[in-house]
Amino acid sequence: MAKKIGTGTYLLEHAPSAAAYAAIVGQMEGEGPLGACFDYVEQDSYFGKDSWEQAESELQRRTVGTALQKAELTAQDIDLILAGDLINQCTGTTYGLRGMGIPLLGLYGACSTMAEGLALGSILMDSGIARHIVAATSSHFSTAERQFRFPLSYGGQRTPTAQWTCTASGAVVLAPCQNAPYLRAVTIGRIVDYGITDANNMGAAMAPAAADTILRFLADTGASPKAFDAIVTGDLGLIGSKLLCEILQKEGVDIRKQHRDCGAMMFDPEQQDTHAGGSGCGCSASVLCGYFLPRIRTGELKNILFAATGALMSPTASQQGESIPGISHLIHISADKKGGN
Repeated sequence: MAKKIGTGTYLLEHAPSAAAYAAIVGQMEGEGPLGACFDYVEQDSYFGKDSWEQAESELQRRTVGTALQKAELTAQDIDLILAGDLINQCTGTTYGLRGMGIPLLGLYGACSTMAEGLALGSILMDSGIARHIVAATSSHFSTAERQFRFPLSYGGQRTPTAQWTCTASGAVVLAPCQNAPYLRAVTIGRIVDYGITDANNMGAAMAPAAADTILRFLADTGASPKAFDAIVTGDLGLIGSKLLCEILQKEGVDIRKQHRDCGAMMFDPEQQDTHAGGSGCGCSASVLCGYFLPRIRTGELKNILFAATGALMSPTASQQGESIPGISHLIHISADKKGGN
């Protein structure tokens, strides 16, 4: 059973395995530096459907199906799926997964949704109430732009701080097997709000939340940043990553050698003109499933911290002058089932 220590970190006694994982992305993501890492790159932004929203549902459905195939499981083998997205009422998830017949707990953590799903799923598995759980999420450039910014036909100019919502999805099958990677601990994030109101500067809004969660994990466990091959955030982008390191340095913690950000890794900002980098639920999920988890399985990486970040905003609240709260959930993922940090 999971054991709580400190301010909200849970050590997982049985350390469930990320038994299988899948990542599917769109054309632009496939043309980026990580293109070869993903299971499939879809060239059609509509995914064969009639609308952007239907496309995102199809994207998430395919990704979950691919993860199940790689795990050699069927939908009937899954006890629970934890999933969500950015669209109103999480319709990308509900319409995408409605035909699978798997019990669903819908999540909304904005771009932290993948870490939230893995955190909840690993705690539920560690308690013994489920044997197979899927954590999944997705985002689509066109659905997010239409909901959170401007209609695509408007052609608005992006500020240098703006990030590019990824058309991407990631899914992880958690199972009690002896196969790395293992989920060893989770730290549940707190809402952190530094008063940022600029919806085109998500990195600045989310960086304080990432700093808070990372500091809490390190304090709760007594671990040093040097114990980890990578401390992965998503999706702070180029600007948010710099702010995160500055905040942590002021607290006496230096993660610059270990820090990697999924939003900064996804695109080539000069060749692809994505300004401050990638964002969206699917950005960190697909980079985790396509890049980091395979490298833990092969032993190239031994220990990482995955701290996905989310901006808990709505267009209505922003238009009313509200600030943008941030949150970050953290997962310690390891090649070893047990052992010290």
